[in-house]
Parts: sequence; structure tokens; C-alpha cells
Amino acid sequence: MKETYAMKEHHPWRPTRRRLTDTLLAALAPVAVCSLALGGLTTWVGAGKAGSPARIVVSSGRVFLPYGDSTETAAFFDVSNPGGADDRLVKVTSSATDGEIGLSSHLTAGSGAAYKATVSSAPIPAGGELAMSPHGLDVILRSKAGWRAGDLVPFTLHFEHSGAIETIAVVVRPSDPVS
Repeated sequence: MKETYAMKEHHPWRPTRRRLTDTLLAALAPVAVCSLALGGLTTWVGAGKAGSPARIVVSSGRVFLPYGDSTETAAFFDVSNPGGADDRLVKVTSSATDGEIGLSSHLTAGSGAAYKATVSSAPIPAGGELAMSPHGLDVILRSKAGWRAGDLVPFTLHFEHSGAIETIAVVVRPSDPVS
């Protein structure tokens, strides 16, 4: 049987070396990006961070014994977060204190003078910690009458993601080491 040109289908695409190379390079880019992302996720999962929420641990609670007739004082806690997500301390409460409790930060002005500023919250990064001190972040409160060194004061620290964590702070004299 005799074929004519009209019977043959004419395809505009012919597999030339250049076209095959361009096609391979176009397919290689998404494969490389996906491989890189998969490698990063595998490393993250292998390190135990995938889906790991914040895990807040509160320790070393101490509250200064007020001086003289004053009832205003400060409390300090060490807060660590060995979890895989950031969290934030948003509030501190206690049934053993009088009045409101707030977070305060002691800052230094450009002239070297220090001042106290109220803060609404404090971040606790994943894998990090927050060590409160008289020279940094602390909890400002009013003591109830009759506190003595060695007394235990209950507190509840409220976190944005981890919820409320109950702890205690021991009453110490301001001259005692804060370690």
C-alpha cells in the first residue's frame, strides 16, 4: 500500500537533544526543592521537635520579705521550656497576696539611670528559659501581713499555650543571695 503525505500525521514536536535536556532540567527543579524540604523535615522530626508543644517547668520560686512598713515586694521564678514551641507568660495570680499582681521589668536608660516598666507578658522560647531577677523581669505584688522568712507562698503562673501552672515561692530577705 502506498502512503501519501496526507495520510501521515505530522507532529510538530520531535525529541531533539536540546528539548530533552530542557525538559529534564524543568523536572529537576521541583524534585530538588521537594528533596531539600523532605531532608529538613526529617532532621526536624529526628531532633524530636515535630509537633512538640511547649513544656513549661517552673522552679526556684522566691519572694522578697517586705521591708519596714511597706507591703510592696517582688517575686522571682525560673521558667524553662524544653518543648518544641514558644510560649508566653501572660499573668501571675496568688490567693496569698493583697491586691493585683503584675509583671515588671527593670530597664536602664541611656544615662545609666534605671527605671521600672510594667510589661504585659514575657516570652519563653522553645528550648529556652526565663530567669527572673531583681535586675530584670520580676513579679510585683503586695504581701499580706505577717509574712516571715521561710514562709511558702502559693502562686499560679498563667501561660498563653500551656495554661496555668501552680507553684510556690519561699519568702526570703532581700539581702539573701537570690541564686
